[in-house]
Amino acid sequence: MSKPEVVMIGLGYIGLPTAALIAQNNTYVHGVDINPKIVDIINAGKIHIVEPELDTAVAKAVKEGYLEAATLPVEANTYLIVVPTPFKDKNEPDISFVEAATMAILPLLKEDDLYIIESTSPIGTTEKMSELIYSKRPELEDKINIAYCPERVLPGNVMYELVNNDRVIGGINEKSTEKAVAFYSQFIKGDLHKTNARTAEMCKLVENSSRDVQIAFANELSLICDKAGINVWELIHLANKHPRVNILNPGCGVGGHCIAVDPYFIVADYPMESKIIGTAREINNYKSFWCAEKVQTAKLQFELKYGRKPSIALMGLAFKPNIDDLRESPAKYIVQKVLQNANNEEYFIVEPNISEHKVFKLTDYKDAVKKADIIAFFVAHKEFKNLEINNEKVVLDFCGIIK
Repeated sequence: MSKPEVVMIGLGYIGLPTAALIAQNNTYVHGVDINPKIVDIINAGKIHIVEPELDTAVAKAVKEGYLEAATLPVEANTYLIVVPTPFKDKNEPDISFVEAATMAILPLLKEDDLYIIESTSPIGTTEKMSELIYSKRPELEDKINIAYCPERVLPGNVMYELVNNDRVIGGINEKSTEKAVAFYSQFIKGDLHKTNARTAEMCKLVENSSRDVQIAFANELSLICDKAGINVWELIHLANKHPRVNILNPGCGVGGHCIAVDPYFIVADYPMESKIIGTAREINNYKSFWCAEKVQTAKLQFELKYGRKPSIALMGLAFKPNIDDLRESPAKYIVQKVLQNANNEEYFIVEPNISEHKVFKLTDYKDAVKKADIIAFFVAHKEFKNLEINNEKVVLDFCGIIK
């Protein structure tokens, strides 16, 4: 490879597609991941995640020499930080991965370089990283460009949305913003909206918090309808006939590394002001617990009715339909909760988008439906939607498979 123009720190669900997109534009990209297995997979022209069109993009970029992976960064002109930002607990965001990535490239930075954080971050993180850089490299103060640009893509459609979605770009100063906009304009067809770093950070958190609140309303409706003996799917369908009503469909909770996590970044810093946001998180977390209790109740009712223990199919582990991503998945939590209360029943755990799991023994979805007495749908995978299910089986539909 020629000298890389871009260093991508983090080759996960966002970092790798972004690196592939940039490489597609004949720009040399040096990808960095701390997992040597991931590095080897990418350098072989393959991928370690499920995402449509990504395999083709990575294979082409590696073959043509525009993308390579390593465990350590090298010198470049642009550095993108796309690493996880988890929680130490439900009150304290963990930006240690962003800090570690920044420290790794500190010796490589030079005048007029561009440093961009894409990782979802608490408000003020970009400013903190600029202070860290300047404290270690004071000669670079006001001489490098530092900005924040959050991703806003949907798993399963990432390669399209990376190109076509609008982006919000905020620098620590106007020069940094302009430099970052010029960089992204090479690869993105969507509009690029200029702001400051703090507003860009908050924008990402607000987008996902808004979705979480809307989902919480739908999930709360499902709890009410269950007690009232009302079909929640029919109710929402009818309510949405109103020209100014658009209620989302309920599910078994909220997962993923965005909607299930990002609201806590706001709640952690502004607990007194974020009452609706905090309550929405509580409702969506409770819905997962409620689903697990529903499975337990169905199991006990079956035993009382038939005098034997049922076999149970637990359908789906991913956090949303048709992907392999299990991060913060409510379905995975429910399965774990159900198995904790297991008492010699036979369980069939299903996730058609992965071939194996280090904890759960997986079963083919058709076999599971055929053999189970109780079928609990947690994720609306496409494979589940046209299944023929015997009327004698107990079906718990938490995701609108049957409606």
